[in-house]
Amino acid sequence: MNAIKQIAKIGSLALALTVTACVNDLDRQPEYDVTSASVYQDPANYKQVLAKLYAVLAVSGQAGPAGKPDIGGIDEGFSNYLRQYWMAQELTTDEAVIGWNDGSVKDYHNMTWSSGNEFITAMYNRIYYLVSLSNEFIRETTDAKLAERGITGQAATDAKTFRAEARFLRALAYSHALDMFGNVPFVTEADAVGSFLPKQISRADLFAYIESELKAIETELANPRAAEYGRADKAAAWTLLARLYLNAQVYTGTARWNDVITYSNKVIQSNAYTLDADYSKLFLADNQNSKEIIMPVTFDGARTKTFGGMTFLIHAAVGGDKMQPKDFGINSGWAGLRTTKALVNQFADPTGKADTRAMFFTNGQNLEINDISTFTDGYAITKYKNITSTGKIGVDETFPDTDFPLFRLADVYLMYAEAVVRGGSGGDQATALKLVNDLRQRAKASPVTSINADFILAERARELYWEGHRRTDLIRYGRFTTATYLWPWKGGVKEGRAVENFRNLFPIPASDRIANPTLTQNEGY
Repeated sequence: MNAIKQIAKIGSLALALTVTACVNDLDRQPEYDVTSASVYQDPANYKQVLAKLYAVLAVSGQAGPAGKPDIGGIDEGFSNYLRQYWMAQELTTDEAVIGWNDGSVKDYHNMTWSSGNEFITAMYNRIYYLVSLSNEFIRETTDAKLAERGITGQAATDAKTFRAEARFLRALAYSHALDMFGNVPFVTEADAVGSFLPKQISRADLFAYIESELKAIETELANPRAAEYGRADKAAAWTLLARLYLNAQVYTGTARWNDVITYSNKVIQSNAYTLDADYSKLFLADNQNSKEIIMPVTFDGARTKTFGGMTFLIHAAVGGDKMQPKDFGINSGWAGLRTTKALVNQFADPTGKADTRAMFFTNGQNLEINDISTFTDGYAITKYKNITSTGKIGVDETFPDTDFPLFRLADVYLMYAEAVVRGGSGGDQATALKLVNDLRQRAKASPVTSINADFILAERARELYWEGHRRTDLIRYGRFTTATYLWPWKGGVKEGRAVENFRNLFPIPASDRIANPTLTQNEGY
């Protein structure tokens, strides 16, 4: 099993001593006894430091599952990057509700959050923690630094590849900042290490920066599926570019549908990825064997112990009297996450007979949500399990082995199709229709003879629900805040209501504006 899948333990590395960012120095803990100079002197350490960058997406601190958090100000399990990203992208939409009363978590589905919301603050801090660590790694792996340390040959070649991957991870983090927060503080490896107030970059300029970074590293990353599992390759960069272009009109005011097609085609025509024959196996404990997943967030029950990530997604989705934790490969259900009837109604038949992607637990569950705090109000989702495709439970019944599919081929198919139906050139309707029907055929759903933009949005819900896409999709379609599309308890009202358009962006956290008074708050907050 490779170093990225294991998320190697590097608690002695002094990354936090040398990185710089905003957010009250990110409340980073703990302190370390060695310096970055000693770490980077030995090329054998570089891959482990890179593993730490990937690990930021999966785990929440230096010890695991708790005890030495990377950021403070919130329970460590709650603060996990993937957990916070998923909550921001899903709990704010028709695809998920949570029954807990922890802090201000219900403000997500009620769409009443403020700049003091601790979960939004944790998401923001996680983004900048990854940016900070990536900046430091990039700063320490320049050609000049490698030469200064006498690192040559294969070690230097590897370091350059690692550096490109760090730039990818920084671009990924900044893409989340772009999508969620708009105009944000901006720091790169070119900024001097030390205490300073980062300047705010416009959303359009950040878009251009991410685009340029991904294009710059394209040739430096491994070919599709040539890298170790869990590491970014060219296809990951192409997919992130396609996703960036898919939302370009929201981010910059200018549509880039042609570019969506171009970069989707790069992934598709690489022939390195294929649809898995069985949709359900994409979300099981041995999904590292998938040839559809382009970029995962990796988990291992023995090595990546966290109360966020897949631990959260699997445990929190199990509850009530009828659901049995053992059927999901876990030792307990946390009775939190369900979905609304708006997602259920995207399927002709919630039993899964007409479309195997309909993975709902209905026994003892009510379709209608009269009380979000009651787990049996709302259908449960059975998509993720800590069980392998052969029926074996993962190595640990608390901490799953299941990886999170951050990017997968089905999303690329749907991005291509949406760009075509929205008028992009370089693709064609017949190919778009075939790609959509390939997904439907796998799901044993009836093929369609035509597609339009509205159909693609619905198909994205059916194919990609609970994978962290929905908020961004609804914003792109102009349906996130408006009365054009309502779902149960949108805006805190059972039948749903429109909310203020400024909620298409989250606020810059109040704590960061206190730390950096030069920052301008997003409109409405």
